[in-house]
Amino acid sequence: MQAVAPTSTAYENETGVSRYRWAVLFFAWAGLMLSTVCRLAWGTLALPAGESLGLPIVALGVFVTAFYAGYVLSNIFGGVATDRIGGRATLSMSLLGLAVATFCFGFTPSLSVGLALQCLMGLTAGADYAAGVKLVSTWFAKSERGRAVGLLMSASSIAVIATNSILPALVAKLGWRHTYHALGVCALLLAAVAVVFVRNRVTQVSLEATRKPRISTLFTRNFLLLALAGCGAFWGTLGFASWAISLMVKGHHLSPMRAGFIVAIAGAAGLVSKPSIGWLSDRLGGRRKVLTIASLLFFFAALLAFGQLSRVDAFTLAAPFIGVGAFVYSPLLVTLVAEQSGIDRSGSAAGIANAIWQSGSALSPAVVGLVFQAGHSFPIAFATLALGPLLGAVCMLFVKEQVSV
Repeated sequence: MQAVAPTSTAYENETGVSRYRWAVLFFAWAGLMLSTVCRLAWGTLALPAGESLGLPIVALGVFVTAFYAGYVLSNIFGGVATDRIGGRATLSMSLLGLAVATFCFGFTPSLSVGLALQCLMGLTAGADYAAGVKLVSTWFAKSERGRAVGLLMSASSIAVIATNSILPALVAKLGWRHTYHALGVCALLLAAVAVVFVRNRVTQVSLEATRKPRISTLFTRNFLLLALAGCGAFWGTLGFASWAISLMVKGHHLSPMRAGFIVAIAGAAGLVSKPSIGWLSDRLGGRRKVLTIASLLFFFAALLAFGQLSRVDAFTLAAPFIGVGAFVYSPLLVTLVAEQSGIDRSGSAAGIANAIWQSGSALSPAVVGLVFQAGHSFPIAFATLALGPLLGAVCMLFVKEQVSV
């Protein structure tokens, strides 16, 4: 695959590089967005699929577990592969594998086959994240990397909007099986276009990196602290995303529609915040540690404050603030992981860090559910969520930021 497109050299025309890097960012963004849609699609298609296959409600959740088992592994192996064979090849092969697995899932005849295919989808859906981070990190200089990563990370927010606005109408018209077929075809087309137009950027750093080990020096003090900080941050985000609607309905008797509207406002605010905070970190000379600590402390305070509210108008007014808090830190953490681990190891670092973040934060919904069930306390449930970003901020205090990367 590497021979299909030319490799950039040290003599690239600067104008061409300046224009082409945005095309690279677009394809990385599109790959991450589409894989996230495929990951989230089961939430929309589970009920009609379950009825078609004759599955009980409890069995539907097992499909999510099967997907994430593969997804976590995919982040690790995909990250390592990205540093060895390049972001272009990893992105293309990941999308090709996702296309095949997603298309085949539309033919699922039983629970066992469906679980195997969901696991396979997960195994192919995580590598594009590391590939995207690697491509963006190498094509964008430190002075613009924060904004670029912020734009890349906005793909997940767009995917949430697309999944909830487009897929319901699509499944109503085509059925759940053909909807998965359509997603598979989209992934296949994107893989074909990416392998033709995306290329790696070979820098002096990456050339030197091929002559020395990468993974053996990855688990530094900084990396472990950033991994723990991310676990804490995503603890709050995943917990809020999983429980916000239910807690408002159960704790303060809001209608599900009104609670969903409040969470949608939070999501829209989070979408805008990602490229904005990246741009701000670039303007500050690429210093991202202080901004990350401030973002996590803001998220901590927003969760505590949200837990003290009880009226619909107050929830609506607070929604943009908690939305910013829940997502604004992510481009900063992703960029820090790539830069502090070294751009030559940015794929491995991004993949392994994301696997740790996803694994650690996955406990959040279960813990918050137990806390609310025990005391039926809305404030205590949100205080439990707030512990995560507070821990993240404490971990960030001990990170030693390397300014010139």
